[in-house]
Amino acid sequence: MTIENIDSDKLILARKPFSIFARISVLAALAAVGSFATNILLPSLPSMARDLNVSTAAVSSTISVYLAVFAVGQLIVGPLSDRYGRWKPVMFGLGIFVLGSLWCEFSTTLPMMLVGRTIQALGACAASVLSRAIARDLLSGEELTRALAFIMVAMAAAPGFSPLIGGLLDTTTGWRSEFLVVGLFGATVAFAYFRCVGETHRPDGNVSIQLTAILRGYWGLLTDRRFIAPAGTLGLFMGALFAMFSVSPRVLIDGLGFSPIQLGLFFATTVLAVFASGMAGPRLAIRFGQARATIMGLVIAVIGGVLLFSAHWAQHSLWTYLGPIMVFLTGFGMVNPLATATALQPFGDRAGLASALLGFLQMAGAAVGVVLTASITSATLAIGIVQVALTMLGLILYLTGQRAVPAR
Repeated sequence: MTIENIDSDKLILARKPFSIFARISVLAALAAVGSFATNILLPSLPSMARDLNVSTAAVSSTISVYLAVFAVGQLIVGPLSDRYGRWKPVMFGLGIFVLGSLWCEFSTTLPMMLVGRTIQALGACAASVLSRAIARDLLSGEELTRALAFIMVAMAAAPGFSPLIGGLLDTTTGWRSEFLVVGLFGATVAFAYFRCVGETHRPDGNVSIQLTAILRGYWGLLTDRRFIAPAGTLGLFMGALFAMFSVSPRVLIDGLGFSPIQLGLFFATTVLAVFASGMAGPRLAIRFGQARATIMGLVIAVIGGVLLFSAHWAQHSLWTYLGPIMVFLTGFGMVNPLATATALQPFGDRAGLASALLGFLQMAGAAVGVVLTASITSATLAIGIVQVALTMLGLILYLTGQRAVPAR
């Protein structure tokens, strides 16, 4: 199924000059908005703390507040998009995101900054959750899996490249310019979405947006193994990924003496593993079946976690840390698009709702990963324990779900 097969009434702005690749590229950028605005600040936390006259620990709340609002906001946007269509929530959300970015740029106190980050997250959550729902509107089957691979790679690449960009901006023009850059990025994505994609889901007045109906819808997904097994697995793996993001500064800057720019280069290098395996995942799914290919990725990620746990007792160096991380990210890159497609495929009529809950579970998993690593004093032991635990739980959950779902 391709975009040309869709009922023309369903696409208000589906203009012929724009190919399906162009539209998927816009969706990839849409998915990257939220994560780009999250990690770009990591190298600048000390300088932000100095300018705002607070501690580095206090200014790190700008990230935790952002993630919390981002997670909860998705649960609201998803049902609204099933009722009123995708175009208005996306454009309105990106507009809010740009305004929040400008607010943060001119903030002079931490409370002002937290308000700006809240506004920013409310807008970003619409872009993230609806990028997946729009892909499900347009495509299905193998085409959906390939499209989601591209979108998920962009979503995973943004946290990898953004610290490098943030470090360069912090060094040359100051941390405030980072908010200007993400605001300009959001505005550019909004224009591209308006020109290339438009509406992909006809507003449905039969979809109830009453709280009880929405809660029933979410409960139905949570109790459906077709959804909760792959979606829960993704949540656990996102926890393992963000555990890596949160602990890497402790390992590399505090332990190995890296500079902020070197830390950014490290994150940018890890994107290569996600990109390569993310693109390979759909091909493996065609050859071996989607479930088997996903299990292969899960096993690779577990091996990476075990290697990282073992590295705690080895001589600490860049390679004893980078090697296991690359193995984990190879598995994560395979699992991310395949499990996302598996979770969304059966729920085309509730794509917004399903994508919203999937996004919430991912952000909840990310928060769990960050909290768990912060609770263990030794950075290398923390990341090893958390990655082993979360990846193994993810593998067990996915295999449990497969018992009730025929192999694809």
